[in-house]
Amino acid sequence: MLQKTDLVVGTGAEATSGKRVTVHYVGTLTNGQKFDSSRDRDEPFDFVLGRGQVIKGWDEGVAGMREGGKRKLVIPPEMGYGKRGFPPVIPPDSTLVFEVELLSVD
Repeated sequence: MLQKTDLVVGTGAEATSGKRVTVHYVGTLTNGQKFDSSRDRDEPFDFVLGRGQVIKGWDEGVAGMREGGKRKLVIPPEMGYGKRGFPPVIPPDSTLVFEVELLSVD
């Protein structure tokens, strides 16, 4: 089951299906090993929410956030990369932990 924990509740526009959202994120495995970070690249990531452009855990986990908010997502394998993983950085059947900051909603 997807776990969502608001670390900071945003006050801006709400992220809803069909909107383009821009986020910063840090992704780790449950052992704390970082596998990806838009912050390290200083390059925010954008996608259209609810269109399957990202893993299901992101489509469901970012929905309802507001601009300026930060949320921790704990994403089970079936809502992430599943049995195939994302070699070589994400092993098969991995639970993923993301800290996502919603920068903008368009």
